[in-house]
Amino acid sequence: MKPHHWISIAAINMIIAVGAGAFGAHGLKSVLSADMLAIWQTAVQYQMVHALGLLGLSLLQAQWNERLLRYAAWTMLSGIVIFSGSLYALALSGLRILGAITPVGGVAFLLSWAMLARCAYRRQH
Repeated sequence: MKPHHWISIAAINMIIAVGAGAFGAHGLKSVLSADMLAIWQTAVQYQMVHALGLLGLSLLQAQWNERLLRYAAWTMLSGIVIFSGSLYALALSGLRILGAITPVGGVAFLLSWAMLARCAYRRQH
């Protein structure tokens, strides 16, 4: 995908995160337990941070044109879907087994940031 596609994906993820945050604060506050609401907010927080990470990766792709940045973007998007998605589903359903999927998304986040670090390091040398 081209950088402008990733900018759109990042923006869509920010829209979803802001909407989910507002929905959690206003629509789910009286429905979910405090524990489940905290899980929901964690999903929102990680989606928001990593949507900004996607935005940064897309802007760097436009400048550096590095294949590793494209892999990092796909990996970060996968992390958002798996990490935040599993937490959203857990908060709404109460199925604790969904929490077992969440660390896979966390590993995807770590890998995507490591790819960015590797790419930046290679650009120095």
